[in-house]
Amino acid sequence: MIRKVYEVDPLRCPACGGQMRIISFIEEPKTIDRIIRHLELTFEAERPPPPRVVQQQLLMAAEESGEYF
Repeated sequence: MIRKVYEVDPLRCPACGGQMRIISFIEEPKTIDRIIRHLELTFEAERPPPPRVVQQQLLMAAEESGEYF
């Protein structure tokens, strides 16, 4: 969905353009908050997400074309 909605591949390295892979997930909220504070990250999107109806249409189109995984 990130690729469809924001038109960027979240698994493409921004530095070299190589393919990245997920090696683990951090699910503990306290750990996530600690990392975010340490990195001084913000949650301001460059543009807002599309309305819910558009999201559903994108999802259905991706499923039909086989791009949804």
